[in-house]
Amino acid sequence: MSAEAPTTAAREAIVAVRDEVAKAVVGQDRAVTGLLAALLVRGHVLLEGVPGTAKTLLVKALAAALRLEQRRVQFTPDLMPSDVLGQLVYTPGAGQGGEGTFRFRRGPVFTNLLLADEINRTPPKTQAALLEAMEEHQVSFEGQAHRLPEPFAVVATQNPVEYEGTYPLPEAQVDRFLFKLLVDYPTAAHEQAVLARHHAGMDPHDLRSLGIDAVAGPPELAEARRAVGTVRVEEPVQAYIVAIARATRESPSLSLGVSPRGSVMLLHAAKAWAWLAGKSFVTPDEVKAVAPPTLRHRIQLRPEVELEGVTADGVLDGILAAVPVPR
Repeated sequence: MSAEAPTTAAREAIVAVRDEVAKAVVGQDRAVTGLLAALLVRGHVLLEGVPGTAKTLLVKALAAALRLEQRRVQFTPDLMPSDVLGQLVYTPGAGQGGEGTFRFRRGPVFTNLLLADEINRTPPKTQAALLEAMEEHQVSFEGQAHRLPEPFAVVATQNPVEYEGTYPLPEAQVDRFLFKLLVDYPTAAHEQAVLARHHAGMDPHDLRSLGIDAVAGPPELAEARRAVGTVRVEEPVQAYIVAIARATRESPSLSLGVSPRGSVMLLHAAKAWAWLAGKSFVTPDEVKAVAPPTLRHRIQLRPEVELEGVTADGVLDGILAAVPVPR
Protein backbone atom coordinates (compact mmCIF):
# COMPACT_ATOMS: atom_id res chain seq x y z
CA MET A 1 0.00 0.00 0.00
CA SER A 2 1.40 3.43 -0.92
CA ALA A 3 2.14 6.06 1.67
CA GLU A 4 -0.53 8.29 0.14
CA ALA A 5 -3.33 5.74 0.49
CA PRO A 6 -4.60 6.88 3.93
CA THR A 7 -4.58 10.51 2.79
CA THR A 8 -6.51 9.65 -0.37
CA ALA A 9 -9.07 7.69 1.64
CA ALA A 10 -9.46 10.56 4.08
CA ARG A 11 -10.02 13.06 1.26
CA GLU A 12 -12.63 10.84 -0.38
CA ALA A 13 -14.45 10.53 2.95
CA ILE A 14 -14.37 14.29 3.62
CA VAL A 15 -15.46 15.14 0.06
CA ALA A 16 -18.33 12.61 0.37
CA VAL A 17 -19.70 14.71 3.23
CA ARG A 18 -20.85 17.29 0.68
CA ASP A 19 -23.09 14.72 -1.00
CA GLU A 20 -24.62 13.76 2.32
CA VAL A 21 -25.33 17.36 3.32
CA ALA A 22 -26.95 17.89 -0.09
CA LYS A 23 -29.63 15.40 0.98
CA ALA A 24 -30.84 18.02 3.45
CA VAL A 25 -29.75 21.36 1.95
CA VAL A 26 -30.07 22.33 -1.70
CA GLY A 27 -27.84 24.79 -3.51
CA GLN A 28 -25.39 25.75 -0.77
CA ASP A 29 -22.36 23.83 -2.04
CA ARG A 30 -19.95 26.72 -1.53
CA ALA A 31 -21.06 27.18 2.08
CA VAL A 32 -20.65 23.45 2.73
CA THR A 33 -17.16 23.50 1.21
CA GLY A 34 -16.30 26.54 3.32
CA LEU A 35 -17.43 24.79 6.50
CA LEU A 36 -15.37 21.71 5.61
CA ALA A 37 -12.31 23.83 4.82
CA ALA A 38 -12.64 25.57 8.19
CA LEU A 39 -12.82 22.26 10.05
CA LEU A 40 -9.70 21.08 8.22
CA VAL A 41 -7.63 23.96 9.64
CA ARG A 42 -9.33 24.20 13.06
CA GLY A 43 -11.16 27.37 12.07
CA HIS A 44 -14.50 28.86 13.09
CA VAL A 45 -17.21 30.15 10.76
CA LEU A 46 -19.64 33.06 10.83
CA LEU A 47 -22.70 32.34 8.67
CA GLU A 48 -24.63 35.41 7.58
CA GLY A 49 -27.99 35.16 5.86
CA VAL A 50 -31.62 36.09 6.21
CA PRO A 51 -33.90 33.74 8.19
CA GLY A 52 -35.16 30.73 6.31
CA THR A 53 -32.05 29.98 4.24
CA ALA A 54 -31.29 26.68 6.06
CA LYS A 55 -28.28 27.87 8.06
CA THR A 56 -29.19 25.78 11.11
CA LEU A 57 -30.10 22.74 9.02
CA LEU A 58 -26.79 23.06 7.20
CA VAL A 59 -24.80 22.79 10.43
CA LYS A 60 -26.90 19.91 11.78
CA ALA A 61 -26.54 17.95 8.54
CA LEU A 62 -22.78 18.55 8.49
CA ALA A 63 -22.43 17.26 12.05
CA ALA A 64 -24.46 14.15 11.20
CA ALA A 65 -22.39 13.38 8.10
CA LEU A 66 -19.14 13.81 10.08
CA ARG A 67 -20.32 11.87 13.14
CA LEU A 68 -19.70 14.87 15.37
CA GLU A 69 -21.57 15.88 18.49
CA GLN A 70 -23.42 19.13 17.88
CA ARG A 71 -25.17 21.49 20.27
CA ARG A 72 -27.16 24.60 19.57
CA VAL A 73 -27.39 27.70 21.76
CA GLN A 74 -29.96 30.37 20.90
CA PHE A 75 -28.24 33.64 21.76
CA THR A 76 -30.66 36.09 23.40
CA PRO A 77 -30.28 39.42 25.26
CA ASP A 78 -30.58 37.70 28.66
CA LEU A 79 -28.09 34.90 27.92
CA MET A 80 -25.29 34.75 30.51
CA PRO A 81 -21.71 33.49 29.99
CA SER A 82 -22.43 30.61 32.37
CA ASP A 83 -25.28 29.50 30.10
CA VAL A 84 -22.67 28.78 27.43
CA LEU A 85 -19.52 27.85 29.34
CA GLY A 86 -20.88 26.15 32.46
CA GLN A 87 -21.02 26.92 36.17
CA LEU A 88 -20.11 25.69 39.62
CA VAL A 89 -22.83 23.59 41.24
CA TYR A 90 -23.01 22.96 44.98
CA THR A 91 -23.62 19.35 46.03
CA PRO A 92 -24.48 19.01 49.74
CA GLY A 93 -22.90 16.15 51.65
CA ALA A 94 -20.65 15.00 48.82
CA GLY A 95 -17.33 15.69 50.59
CA GLN A 96 -15.26 13.20 52.61
CA GLY A 97 -16.48 14.55 55.92
CA GLY A 98 -20.04 14.92 54.77
CA GLU A 99 -19.61 18.58 53.91
CA GLY A 100 -20.86 19.98 50.65
CA THR A 101 -18.62 20.43 47.61
CA PHE A 102 -18.65 22.46 44.42
CA ARG A 103 -18.18 20.83 41.05
CA PHE A 104 -18.00 22.31 37.58
CA ARG A 105 -21.04 21.54 35.44
CA ARG A 106 -20.03 21.80 31.78
CA GLY A 107 -22.04 24.02 29.50
CA PRO A 108 -23.05 23.39 25.88
CA VAL A 109 -19.68 24.70 24.63
CA PHE A 110 -18.28 21.27 25.52
CA THR A 111 -19.13 19.68 22.19
CA ASN A 112 -17.56 19.16 18.77
CA LEU A 113 -19.65 21.64 16.80
CA LEU A 114 -21.25 24.53 18.67
CA LEU A 115 -24.00 26.34 16.76
CA ALA A 116 -24.18 29.86 18.19
CA ASP A 117 -27.49 30.90 16.68
CA GLU A 118 -27.99 34.66 16.18
CA ILE A 119 -24.81 35.44 18.08
CA ASN A 120 -25.29 39.20 17.62
CA ARG A 121 -28.46 39.17 19.74
CA THR A 122 -26.57 38.74 23.00
CA PRO A 123 -24.54 41.44 24.82
CA PRO A 124 -20.77 41.74 24.27
CA LYS A 125 -19.99 40.19 27.67
CA THR A 126 -21.58 36.89 26.65
CA GLN A 127 -20.13 37.09 23.14
CA ALA A 128 -16.66 37.57 24.64
CA ALA A 129 -17.12 34.48 26.80
CA LEU A 130 -16.42 32.41 23.68
CA LEU A 131 -13.05 34.06 22.97
CA GLU A 132 -10.91 31.68 25.02
CA ALA A 133 -12.82 28.66 23.74
CA MET A 134 -12.32 29.74 20.12
CA GLU A 135 -8.66 30.67 20.50
CA GLU A 136 -7.29 28.10 22.96
CA HIS A 137 -9.95 25.33 22.86
CA GLN A 138 -10.40 25.51 26.61
CA VAL A 139 -12.58 27.16 29.23
CA SER A 140 -11.08 28.65 32.40
CA PHE A 141 -13.26 28.73 35.49
CA GLU A 142 -12.14 29.69 38.99
CA GLY A 143 -8.50 29.50 37.88
CA GLN A 144 -8.82 25.99 36.44
CA ALA A 145 -8.62 25.22 32.72
CA HIS A 146 -11.06 22.71 31.22
CA ARG A 147 -10.11 21.36 27.80
CA LEU A 148 -12.77 21.21 25.10
CA PRO A 149 -13.39 18.07 23.03
CA GLU A 150 -11.36 17.49 19.90
CA PRO A 151 -12.35 18.41 17.25
CA PHE A 152 -14.03 21.66 18.31
CA ALA A 153 -15.45 24.46 16.18
CA VAL A 154 -17.90 27.32 16.55
CA VAL A 155 -20.35 28.06 13.77
CA ALA A 156 -22.18 31.30 14.52
CA THR A 157 -25.11 32.72 12.59
CA GLN A 158 -26.33 36.26 12.26
CA ASN A 159 -29.05 38.10 10.36
CA PRO A 160 -27.71 40.87 8.10
CA VAL A 161 -30.89 42.95 7.93
CA GLU A 162 -32.34 43.27 11.45
CA TYR A 163 -30.41 45.76 13.58
CA GLU A 164 -32.96 46.39 16.35
CA GLY A 165 -32.07 44.39 19.44
CA THR A 166 -28.65 43.36 18.13
CA TYR A 167 -25.12 44.02 19.37
CA PRO A 168 -22.13 44.33 17.03
CA LEU A 169 -19.54 41.61 17.55
CA PRO A 170 -16.30 42.85 19.15
CA GLU A 171 -13.49 43.20 16.61
CA ALA A 172 -11.34 40.76 18.58
CA GLN A 173 -14.01 38.10 18.28
CA VAL A 174 -14.81 38.73 14.62
CA ASP A 175 -11.11 38.27 13.87
CA ARG A 176 -11.24 34.77 15.42
CA PHE A 177 -13.56 33.54 12.67
CA LEU A 178 -11.69 32.01 9.75
CA PHE A 179 -14.56 32.60 7.33
CA LYS A 180 -17.56 34.83 7.05
CA LEU A 181 -19.76 32.89 4.66
CA LEU A 182 -22.76 34.55 3.04
CA VAL A 183 -25.77 32.25 2.74
CA ASP A 184 -27.77 33.77 -0.10
CA TYR A 185 -31.25 33.09 -1.43
CA PRO A 186 -31.34 29.94 -3.58
CA THR A 187 -31.76 30.11 -7.33
CA ALA A 188 -35.23 29.54 -8.77
CA ALA A 189 -34.31 25.97 -9.71
CA HIS A 190 -32.94 25.20 -6.27
CA GLU A 191 -35.93 26.76 -4.54
CA GLN A 192 -38.26 24.65 -6.66
CA ALA A 193 -36.25 21.57 -5.66
CA VAL A 194 -36.75 22.54 -2.00
CA LEU A 195 -40.50 22.80 -2.54
CA ALA A 196 -40.56 19.42 -4.28
CA ARG A 197 -38.82 17.80 -1.32
CA HIS A 198 -41.21 19.32 1.19
CA HIS A 199 -44.19 18.34 -0.98
CA ALA A 200 -42.89 14.76 -0.93
CA GLY A 201 -42.94 14.80 2.88
CA MET A 202 -39.46 15.99 3.85
CA ASP A 203 -39.20 16.92 7.53
CA PRO A 204 -36.14 19.14 8.10
CA HIS A 205 -36.44 18.60 11.86
CA ASP A 206 -35.92 14.84 11.51
CA LEU A 207 -32.41 14.27 10.16
CA ARG A 208 -32.82 10.49 10.25
CA SER A 209 -35.68 10.69 7.77
CA LEU A 210 -33.39 12.53 5.32
CA GLY A 211 -31.14 9.49 5.01
CA ILE A 212 -27.90 11.27 5.91
CA ASP A 213 -25.12 8.73 6.42
CA ALA A 214 -22.07 9.32 8.60
CA VAL A 215 -19.44 8.94 5.87
CA ALA A 216 -16.56 10.32 7.94
CA GLY A 217 -15.68 10.91 11.56
CA PRO A 218 -13.02 12.31 13.89
CA PRO A 219 -10.32 9.81 12.73
CA GLU A 220 -10.79 10.77 9.07
CA LEU A 221 -10.89 14.45 10.00
CA ALA A 222 -7.64 14.11 11.97
CA GLU A 223 -5.96 12.36 9.04
CA ALA A 224 -7.25 15.03 6.68
CA ARG A 225 -5.88 17.79 8.91
CA ARG A 226 -2.43 16.20 8.83
CA ALA A 227 -2.62 15.98 5.05
CA VAL A 228 -3.65 19.63 4.68
CA GLY A 229 -0.58 20.55 6.71
CA THR A 230 1.64 19.01 4.01
CA VAL A 231 0.15 21.07 1.15
CA ARG A 232 2.95 23.15 -0.35
CA VAL A 233 2.83 26.94 -0.62
CA GLU A 234 5.75 28.24 -2.66
CA GLU A 235 7.41 31.53 -1.79
CA PRO A 236 5.86 33.50 -4.70
CA VAL A 237 2.36 32.48 -3.53
CA GLN A 238 3.22 33.44 0.04
CA ALA A 239 4.40 36.82 -1.25
CA TYR A 240 1.10 37.13 -3.16
CA ILE A 241 -0.85 36.63 0.08
CA VAL A 242 1.24 39.30 1.81
CA ALA A 243 0.72 41.69 -1.11
CA ILE A 244 -3.06 41.29 -0.86
CA ALA A 245 -3.03 41.96 2.88
CA ARG A 246 -0.80 45.02 2.49
CA ALA A 247 -3.00 46.36 -0.29
CA THR A 248 -5.97 46.40 2.10
CA ARG A 249 -3.95 48.49 4.57
CA GLU A 250 -3.14 51.01 1.85
CA SER A 251 -6.61 51.17 0.27
CA PRO A 252 -8.17 54.66 0.45
CA SER A 253 -11.58 53.00 0.80
CA LEU A 254 -10.70 51.26 4.05
CA SER A 255 -10.16 52.56 7.57
CA LEU A 256 -8.91 49.15 8.75
CA GLY A 257 -6.93 46.66 6.70
CA VAL A 258 -6.11 43.00 7.21
CA SER A 259 -3.88 42.12 10.17
CA PRO A 260 -0.99 39.63 10.01
CA ARG A 261 -3.36 37.10 11.57
CA GLY A 262 -5.58 37.59 8.54
CA SER A 263 -2.64 36.77 6.26
CA VAL A 264 -2.00 33.56 8.20
CA MET A 265 -5.67 32.61 8.02
CA LEU A 266 -5.66 33.21 4.27
CA LEU A 267 -2.67 30.90 3.94
CA HIS A 268 -4.35 28.08 5.89
CA ALA A 269 -7.67 28.54 4.09
CA ALA A 270 -5.97 28.31 0.69
CA LYS A 271 -4.21 25.09 1.73
CA ALA A 272 -7.50 23.51 2.78
CA TRP A 273 -9.21 24.67 -0.43
CA ALA A 274 -6.41 23.19 -2.55
CA TRP A 275 -6.50 19.88 -0.67
CA LEU A 276 -10.26 19.55 -1.10
CA ALA A 277 -9.69 20.03 -4.84
CA GLY A 278 -7.15 17.18 -4.85
CA LYS A 279 -4.06 19.39 -5.14
CA SER A 280 -0.80 19.02 -3.21
CA PHE A 281 0.17 22.67 -3.65
CA VAL A 282 -1.52 26.08 -3.56
CA THR A 283 -1.90 28.25 -6.64
CA PRO A 284 -3.06 31.88 -6.84
CA ASP A 285 -6.47 30.53 -7.88
CA GLU A 286 -7.03 29.04 -4.43
CA VAL A 287 -5.92 32.27 -2.79
CA LYS A 288 -8.38 34.25 -4.89
CA ALA A 289 -11.19 31.78 -4.17
CA VAL A 290 -10.88 32.03 -0.38
CA ALA A 291 -9.85 35.69 -0.09
CA PRO A 292 -13.42 37.13 0.09
CA PRO A 293 -14.76 34.85 2.87
CA THR A 294 -11.46 35.05 4.77
CA LEU A 295 -11.00 38.82 4.58
CA ARG A 296 -14.44 40.46 4.24
CA HIS A 297 -14.97 40.60 8.01
CA ARG A 298 -11.39 41.73 8.76
CA ILE A 299 -11.64 45.07 6.94
CA GLN A 300 -13.64 48.21 7.66
CA LEU A 301 -14.98 50.64 5.09
CA ARG A 302 -14.60 54.36 5.55
CA PRO A 303 -18.01 55.87 6.44
CA GLU A 304 -18.12 58.13 3.39
CA VAL A 305 -17.34 55.20 1.10
CA GLU A 306 -20.01 53.06 2.73
CA LEU A 307 -22.57 55.82 2.18
CA GLU A 308 -21.80 55.64 -1.53
CA GLY A 309 -22.89 51.99 -1.57
CA VAL A 310 -19.44 50.46 -1.76
CA THR A 311 -19.19 47.00 -0.15
CA ALA A 312 -16.33 45.12 1.46
CA ASP A 313 -16.51 42.49 -1.27
CA GLY A 314 -16.38 45.20 -3.92
CA VAL A 315 -13.19 46.63 -2.43
CA LEU A 316 -11.65 43.16 -2.19
CA ASP A 317 -12.55 42.43 -5.81
CA GLY A 318 -10.74 45.60 -6.83
CA ILE A 319 -7.67 44.68 -4.78
CA LEU A 320 -7.57 41.16 -6.20
CA ALA A 321 -7.77 42.58 -9.70
CA ALA A 322 -4.97 45.09 -9.03
CA VAL A 323 -2.40 42.96 -7.16
CA PRO A 324 -0.06 41.25 -9.64
CA VAL A 325 -0.51 37.48 -9.81
CA PRO A 326 2.70 35.40 -9.64
CA ARG A 327 3.45 33.26 -12.67
